[in-house]
Amino acid sequence: MNHRLMKIIFGVFLALLLLGLSLFFLINGNPSKETHNAAASQGKASSKKQGSDQLIDRIFTLADKGQTLHIPFTAGKTDIEDVRGAWGSPDSSTKTDHGQYETYPDRNGVIVHQNQSVYDIRSYDPQVRSLRISQIKKSKGHPDEVKFFKHEGADQVILIYHLHGRVDLKWVAPRPTDRQSDPHIDYLSVYTDPNRLIDPERPEAILSKMSLDEKIGQMIIAGVSGTSLDAKTRGLIRQNKIGGFIFYAPNLVNPDQSVKLLNQIKKENEGNRLPLLLSLDQEGGRVERLPGLENTLAALRIGATGQPQLARQNASIIGLADKSFGFNLDFAPVVDVNSNPDNPVIGDRSFSSDPQTAAAFGTQAVKGLMDQKVIPVIKHFPGHGDTSVDSHLALPVVNKNMSELKQLELIPFEQAIKDGADVVMVAHILLPKLDKTYPASMSDRVMTDLLRNQLHFNGVIVTDDMTMKAITNQYSLGPAAVQSVKAGADLVLVGHDYTQAREAISAIKAAVQNGEISEGQLNASVTRIIKLKKKYQLTDEMTGNVPLNELNREIRDFNRKLAH
Repeated sequence: MNHRLMKIIFGVFLALLLLGLSLFFLINGNPSKETHNAAASQGKASSKKQGSDQLIDRIFTLADKGQTLHIPFTAGKTDIEDVRGAWGSPDSSTKTDHGQYETYPDRNGVIVHQNQSVYDIRSYDPQVRSLRISQIKKSKGHPDEVKFFKHEGADQVILIYHLHGRVDLKWVAPRPTDRQSDPHIDYLSVYTDPNRLIDPERPEAILSKMSLDEKIGQMIIAGVSGTSLDAKTRGLIRQNKIGGFIFYAPNLVNPDQSVKLLNQIKKENEGNRLPLLLSLDQEGGRVERLPGLENTLAALRIGATGQPQLARQNASIIGLADKSFGFNLDFAPVVDVNSNPDNPVIGDRSFSSDPQTAAAFGTQAVKGLMDQKVIPVIKHFPGHGDTSVDSHLALPVVNKNMSELKQLELIPFEQAIKDGADVVMVAHILLPKLDKTYPASMSDRVMTDLLRNQLHFNGVIVTDDMTMKAITNQYSLGPAAVQSVKAGADLVLVGHDYTQAREAISAIKAAVQNGEISEGQLNASVTRIIKLKKKYQLTDEMTGNVPLNELNREIRDFNRKLAH
């Protein structure tokens, strides 16, 4: 085969090859174009997947700190006033048993707070609502909890992830159905338990957010009028942010009414920063306030047994009754020494005429109330036992010097303080050898020099009722309250008359504003009150029905035990 023929054959082969390839591409399309399109499509899907994963990661990272997208607040740390300062007034505000819901549609957020502290931040951000349930689960695994919620047309599923720092991240979506098995998210919630909002290690953080009015309000325990919540009591709660209330027998008609009254007051306080002190005198014997209960034994009867542990058992039963009605502070026990047989006000309220016996039984009674998480108050410092005048009617005088007091009256108080008593009530008694001018409840020599500095008491000091005639016969209530605070009182008890309570509040505020009372002293008192409320885990939770039959059975069994 010559060279020319070979060239012809090769040319024909090449032409046929090109023709075959053309026919192949014509029939099957351009594979390089298809490959490019497939790669592009896969890249977009991967990018979209990567974008949702990054968004979910970012949301979880923020939630771990109590925060969420485009909302500059932190659950568990932000004060509602900070929200209002940054965002203004909400579009709507709704109060419920769980707290107050404030809605900001233009911010895609709802802020929920209790006692002024934000504990739930809800985001309706479009980025959040673009996500689906399946994307959350695929990125972060199955939730720690799944709950369902159905109410007023809403039928939702809630995916709950427990994060560090006691924060929950909740994803809320329509409940999946056959028609919509993978719904979009409605909103997310960054939530922390509101019962943990008070940090006992950082009371100054709470204090720093309190206004002057709030601080002064916390230092007042006031009486209430009547047997149901009225406008005056409501005003003390809403306007004055009052620290607590004291209740007497006329306020407490029967168990159901008593619980209802306390629940009304607690519900009214829900929007405030701190829970209320709800107090009474439930000593046992002739000083009892709770209705429907059988009589408990007087302190002197228990002291006569010679068995201090019985004082703890009796006080624990009393504390259980207090708690069952909704009370959290009891102005008991009396640790005065019954040293004067002519005493018209102490008598069998004291455990003994012997100071060591009064100390032993008094400290056990303190522990009995503590066992029920009811705040005990030892009274009446520095000792009301050796008086012949009732301070409800006039000002008693005790002519003893410091040495004499240490040998008798102070022994039970000193022992109870060493054993952990958290609150001391100071009496309306004039001790001219300590302070010729002021009664103990208004004397810095008694409250600061003696109680704080010599007995090393670091808890809360409360005055006896400032509306007793031992005070009102000598002073107007406003100046008396100011002098008590200047002398070292943390809580001023105004047991009767709304007008008197308001007078005390106004006078203390004016004294702070004019420098007569330093804000540093005010802050120290309020810090002690915050610590006290946290230590006993106070809340404004509602109380249920009183188990009256069970309580009376406990009382009867204890009384029978002492009778044998």
